[in-house]
Amino acid sequence: MSGPHDFDFFHGEWEVRHRRRTDFLDPDSDWEEFPATSRCLPLFEGAANIDEIDMPHLGSKGLTLRLFDPEARVWSLNWSSSRSGRLFPPVVGRFEGGRGEFHEDDTHDGEDVRVRFVWSGVSATAARWEQAFSLDGGQTWLTNWTMEFRRPAVT
Repeated sequence: MSGPHDFDFFHGEWEVRHRRRTDFLDPDSDWEEFPATSRCLPLFEGAANIDEIDMPHLGSKGLTLRLFDPEARVWSLNWSSSRSGRLFPPVVGRFEGGRGEFHEDDTHDGEDVRVRFVWSGVSATAARWEQAFSLDGGQTWLTNWTMEFRRPAVT
């Protein structure tokens, strides 16, 4: 069952390897890859956190505010880009069996999409995040962005 410490693994510094489609809605689009760095800070004794990811390749930074709802036992993940300065609609979900899955309805390039974030492969030194969109209400999914997180080497 999901709890207020599900994202404790994510606190601290990370090196990130991005892989994303050049067109989020086209299954035949090319993939681009680029590095980034991320730092996550705990809040509310673990029941919230905030991270900033620096993506020089895109000329922007991203911010995620994660909040745990103790009554519903779910997390809301609230994303913002330095390009827009606005919060996107939150994806909401939970961790079960070491895997976190979060959903929300949104729009992309004028299309209604169902959004899915998945956190997997979670450990003290690594994690994987994946974003997928569905144009048919969740019947089928197109993965369009992945991030592989690794702890920086200690020197």
